[in-house]
Amino acid sequence: MDDFPVKGMDAVVFAVGNAKQAAHYYSTAFGMRRVAYRGPENGSPDEAVHVLESGSARFVFRGPVKAGTELGRHIAEHGDGVVDLAIEVPDAEAAYKRAVAQGATGLEEPHVLEDDHGKVVVASIATYGETRHTLVERTNYSGPYLPGFEAADPLVEPPAKRFYQAIDHCVGNVERMDEWADYYHRVMGFTDMAEFVGADIATEYSALMSKVVADGTRKVKFPLNEPAEGKRKSQIDEYLEFYGGPGVQHIALATNDILASVDQMRAAGVEFLDSPDSYYEDPELRERIGVVRAPIEELKKRRILVDRDEDGYLLQIFTKPVQDRPTVFFELIERHGSLGFGKGNFKALFEAIEAEQERRGNL
Repeated sequence: MDDFPVKGMDAVVFAVGNAKQAAHYYSTAFGMRRVAYRGPENGSPDEAVHVLESGSARFVFRGPVKAGTELGRHIAEHGDGVVDLAIEVPDAEAAYKRAVAQGATGLEEPHVLEDDHGKVVVASIATYGETRHTLVERTNYSGPYLPGFEAADPLVEPPAKRFYQAIDHCVGNVERMDEWADYYHRVMGFTDMAEFVGADIATEYSALMSKVVADGTRKVKFPLNEPAEGKRKSQIDEYLEFYGGPGVQHIALATNDILASVDQMRAAGVEFLDSPDSYYEDPELRERIGVVRAPIEELKKRRILVDRDEDGYLLQIFTKPVQDRPTVFFELIERHGSLGFGKGNFKALFEAIEAEQERRGNL
């Protein structure tokens, strides 16, 4: 019996300086469809909230509409970023009680939200930094998002084919990885799915360590990174400095056609990391990955990375940071059996990230 069952990710909630503009960017550049809205026009005098979806992936953008709010303080200190990794659960009250009994800090006790579409039970617990997990029980609800939100039209014409259909995993940058991995073991009953240490994620200049915790069904996966000692500042150090502490580093989005998605997102202005030519010309790589669904030349043209393990292979690519601060970015991932995270690509990926750090003067 799983005493902290989960149904999956409910939403990734962002705090942003201008929710309307953020919603427009993710509609045009990420192909998402706005489905719900709450703001001063319908009972939310302090903030505007736009809800966007692509398949089961749901992003919620919260922006202050007046000065002096807690949301505004958070944005001033951290910049645009993720404030809530909301998890759908079958029983929010039971999940909350279990988490608090195991040492989690409760932020909102279970309570019912209700409107003409039914009832939702929500509760919240704290995790690393100022990030929270809202536990959402929405079995008895048929509205567009949560009670208090109204259905909203798309901001732009959605693409004929969505760019991605689900949230694959959400990565947190922390200062004490083992402590937070233990938190998820103890509080949510998550188990270790993978661990990367030492030379696994290291270049000539920087290194990091990572553990991946996940629920038993592997529907919710949270890699946790911490900086490791290196000659220069790692990408984790850079994130912690510019975000002002621990937080969500990147969100991986599952796609069924990474080539088409990259083409359309790049055409819409999304900037992706450039992997070096040497990556695609490495004979050991070609031998290791074998045959994949796209010719290596097509992957090279788009700078898509490929990795294979005992279960299959995956294709992946990473965006550059999507705001002025070098903090939050995204990953597109197309899985063909592999349950991994691209271990064979770490060196090429981190060298590409370091090249961007050097351009910013932060390496």
